[in-house]
Amino acid sequence: MKSIKKTGMLMMLLVFFNSIAQQHLDPVYINITNERAAKIVAKLELANPAKEKAVTDIIAQQFRDLSQIQDGRDAEIKKIKADSSLVKEKRNEKIDKLKATADESIGKLHKEYLKKLGTQLSQDKIVAVKDGMTYGVVEITYAGYQDMLPALTKEQKEYIYTNLVEAREFAMDGGTSKEKHAWFGKYKGRINNYLSKEGYDLNKESADWHKRVEEREKAKSGQ
Repeated sequence: MKSIKKTGMLMMLLVFFNSIAQQHLDPVYINITNERAAKIVAKLELANPAKEKAVTDIIAQQFRDLSQIQDGRDAEIKKIKADSSLVKEKRNEKIDKLKATADESIGKLHKEYLKKLGTQLSQDKIVAVKDGMTYGVVEITYAGYQDMLPALTKEQKEYIYTNLVEAREFAMDGGTSKEKHAWFGKYKGRINNYLSKEGYDLNKESADWHKRVEEREKAKSGQ
């Protein structure tokens, strides 16, 4: 019985998500996703127009598919929050179910997306696409930790990098810049807790690092 109810709910959500898909057929919106994808592909230097077009189409469609799921979820959540007939507990329950269903759909979409990229790109190029979708935060943040903490051990560096890479897998599915950065913020918190246990005073290390960065900038400008 529970399985039937769950299936029914999923079907209703699917219908709802599809109903908002029309807005994503808007030529302006399609052009925006195509441009975002093209910027990522340009940095891959594929030197193959046909492959560039294929990869651009895959990435642009991923942007549209993610937006369709997330916009549908958010619109439905907005309706639930506006429904004054629901008690708080029931409202939260409905919202949690919507989020769980959307997350499940996004998880499946994520796997399918990587498979599609795999038909066109090598693993290192796929990583470059992931970085392009997440503003290169992995490498920027990793370099920052190493610059701030030059005495990091090999194991500590591996821990930091592994967690940033894991954060990227979630961040690349984020619907907004804020959501993408929030994923990295979550994992940076995990990394900082780890480093604190390893004996680092991150408040002091951060303050000292910023002073070093300022001194380097002054030296570059000749001040």
